[in-house]
Amino acid sequence: MKRDEVIKDECEEPEACPCEADCEQEEGFDSYGLRDELVRAISRKGFETPTPVQRKVLSSDWQDRDLIVRARTGSGKTLAFLLPLLQDMRLSERSPCLLVLAPTRELAQQTAREAEWLTRFLDVSVVSLVGGLEMSPQLRALREGAAIVVGTPGRTRDHIERRSLRTENIRCVVLDEGDLMLDMGFREELESILDALPEDRCTWLFSATMPPEVRTLAARYLEAPLTLSLVEEGEQHEDIVHRVYQIPSRRRFEGLVNILLWEHPRRSLVFCHTRLESIEIAQRLQDEGFNAAALHGEMTQRERNAVLASFKSGSMPCLVATNVAARGLDVEGVTHVIQLGLPDDCETFVHRSGRTGRAGNEGTNLILLSPVEVGRFRAMLRTTQMEVEWHDVPDPDRIQAVQREVAEEKLLSDEPGSDGVAPYLEWAEDLLERADPKVLVAKLLSALNSRTAKGYNLSSDLERERERRKRSASRSEYPSSGRARGARRPKGTMTRLRSSQGSVSDVGRVLNALCTALKVERCEVGAIRLKGDHVMVELLPLALSRLEQGRSVLARWGLYPEEGETPRFSKPREGRERRGNRDRASRPRGRA
Repeated sequence: MKRDEVIKDECEEPEACPCEADCEQEEGFDSYGLRDELVRAISRKGFETPTPVQRKVLSSDWQDRDLIVRARTGSGKTLAFLLPLLQDMRLSERSPCLLVLAPTRELAQQTAREAEWLTRFLDVSVVSLVGGLEMSPQLRALREGAAIVVGTPGRTRDHIERRSLRTENIRCVVLDEGDLMLDMGFREELESILDALPEDRCTWLFSATMPPEVRTLAARYLEAPLTLSLVEEGEQHEDIVHRVYQIPSRRRFEGLVNILLWEHPRRSLVFCHTRLESIEIAQRLQDEGFNAAALHGEMTQRERNAVLASFKSGSMPCLVATNVAARGLDVEGVTHVIQLGLPDDCETFVHRSGRTGRAGNEGTNLILLSPVEVGRFRAMLRTTQMEVEWHDVPDPDRIQAVQREVAEEKLLSDEPGSDGVAPYLEWAEDLLERADPKVLVAKLLSALNSRTAKGYNLSSDLERERERRKRSASRSEYPSSGRARGARRPKGTMTRLRSSQGSVSDVGRVLNALCTALKVERCEVGAIRLKGDHVMVELLPLALSRLEQGRSVLARWGLYPEEGETPRFSKPREGRERRGNRDRASRPRGRA
């Protein structure tokens, strides 16, 4: 048995670097002993040199062993596992010998398409097993003998249980985006699939991060894995600029509008916390004149495909998505990621930002925070090496100045015949002969400006909120006992949730799960207390009324409601007991 090995992207001793040859010069795909058919397919696609993750895997000792690869989304990791595994595949196979699992339908279908063009010169067939589509075409493809199977955990397990997917000849299974699959609650499905595979198969795990859940899975199913790491904890993506814009907490949408007008993104992905929030924001953006649409987990596959097709083509340049719906989303040309509000944790912040700055392109990651969220976000950043720019939300005067620069650049740079100008040249000449050119241009600019959004004046609201926070912080140094006794929490019902994924440590993830499963806003969920593998949550009436119908969605997050709710939230703060209540309860009534 080989001992565990870890290869970093940069080594302390240059002479010991396993990728020293790659560091000196970029080698082509034909330098790695790949099949001629694979090299031809890659050349036909226009790729000349491997990406760092592809070089790392191809030059490693990967044959017949388990592998863990830490690499960012968009780094070319799909080819990093397809190339070596196809190189090692017996082409005579007519039953599944390679299984790739991905967290979402879109990512699975994208991986299947990559495998199809890569094997165009090989006698190998590929099948995609994803939910939301009919089973019959998938069953037919499996019967005809697909050697490469790419699927989502749920549908793949269904086929295994139906015995339509034969597993006895599978030589390798790839867990793509392993951290996301576990974060989405697929642990049970993954374990069921892995338990059904041959014991002598290889398991390759590709994951940008290695949280405890991923480490536990790897320890159980991977034997002496070789680990290739191309990312460091908290490492900043060199092609992404991170900016924080502070906005008033009660005017988040108006702040988003100002940022869109100020940044002027060609294609933007806006992240929200809940389905309802994504729908509302997309609709309000449309009302403001933006071409936007929502993407959430409860859309049908046809609706998702239509929205994604419009986003990828550029006809709809603004996509408002929930975190779960955007898992595995891979769209080229996203110039801006906009995170509306504080992310659940630092890993979520980094994952979201990875939707831009892909394949060597530059990108911008924006996060919109209220003054109360700024302190918590600064604490998150202390665990990273990321550099972040801090800005206040721009006001309408600054926005209009930028819009004027953009308009002038477009007007002065266009040549006759471009952008459909030619048909209007004769009309323009006629107008210039009949009117003063300056007055004519001024009228046209006035008409153009009247149809352009101006943004919202938020500076005064932001300053007032900052002042209130300063006064509140000052008063908190000298708390009033009378005020503390008079403070009341909203009445709610305490509900106990059990986690199937072990100890719970992330309050934000629990809140996100509840809002998604119960279809409520965050204000409908009260206090959340973490107690090992159990969570106590306070649900207000609307959230409580939807608990039963949201059980199945909560299960996808690894959370299961249990019996034994208490009727209201009235527990005093830990470590303190309200002595006055206890004394009054123990004293007899009436005078002594």
